[in-house]
Amino acid sequence: MVVVVDTVSATPLRPRHPEKVNRPDALSPPKPDWIRVRAPNTRGYADTRKIVKENGLVTVCEEAGCPNIGECWDKKHATFMIMGDTCTRACAFCNVKTGMPGDLDALEPAHVAEATFKLGLAHIVITSVDRDDLADGGAEHFAQTIRAIRARCPTTTIEILTPDFLRKQGALEVVVAAKPDVFNHNLETVPSHYLTVRPGARYFHSIRLLQRVKEIDPTIFTKSGIMVGLGEERHEVLQVMDDLRSADVDFLTIGQYLQPTRKHHAVMRYVPPDEFAGYEKLAYAKGFLMVSASPLTRSSHHAGDDFARMRAARAAISG
Repeated sequence: MVVVVDTVSATPLRPRHPEKVNRPDALSPPKPDWIRVRAPNTRGYADTRKIVKENGLVTVCEEAGCPNIGECWDKKHATFMIMGDTCTRACAFCNVKTGMPGDLDALEPAHVAEATFKLGLAHIVITSVDRDDLADGGAEHFAQTIRAIRARCPTTTIEILTPDFLRKQGALEVVVAAKPDVFNHNLETVPSHYLTVRPGARYFHSIRLLQRVKEIDPTIFTKSGIMVGLGEERHEVLQVMDDLRSADVDFLTIGQYLQPTRKHHAVMRYVPPDEFAGYEKLAYAKGFLMVSASPLTRSSHHAGDDFARMRAARAAISG
């Protein structure tokens, strides 16, 4: 008997991160006890996963390997990632696939709205991959998604986590005109690390983007976040806080960077919980309405509860 193995016609699997395949492994230290979480296995998690799959949606919870997915999905909280699962950028920290994305799905805004309704969400977070291939960076698709959710779930508050729309003239204005309740754009790291951590972005462009949101519509809450443990110095984190406050940003998140694979940027240090508590205290002193700083803090973790507290804080100040 002869066994023939076809090694020519079979289509090889495309690596998730083709730009990282040839990089040497970057080794991180072992995780401390305070960073460990339980595996997701609850009924609520299964129900959320079913709704997500039935509507053909992508979540950043899965694509980015969020450590809080078990807790959030058990409560039927999910962060939807629109415009596909493939990003045109290749950030050193991110686990989302990279490459050339496909065409936009015109039905996606309606599907997101329907999933929001089925999950009974009082607060929804919408993010996306970077779409540098699109003339507007996906701004109109964001706006359509916001409008679809408003029509299907009029009482749901909407938080968006956007890319930077770098060199996309007029894109920001399109998104802001759709009036999300919270406009989030993450700085991710301190400016001295942009070349190695976020090479496709520009720190001061991102600061200006957040500032511009408030100039266009002061009623929209603005939000940003960074990861620590990438080799940054304490004074650099404090400078980021000052830069964000100069842009009138309301909400700051600070979380521990976790390495998705050995081909990604290494964890240089696991920041202990007491340092996060110190950052939180300082950030409040600098004037942020809301601060979330802990090892497992992520942009959309407890987003609904945090939004309610931030809105209450603004109301208390305005009288």
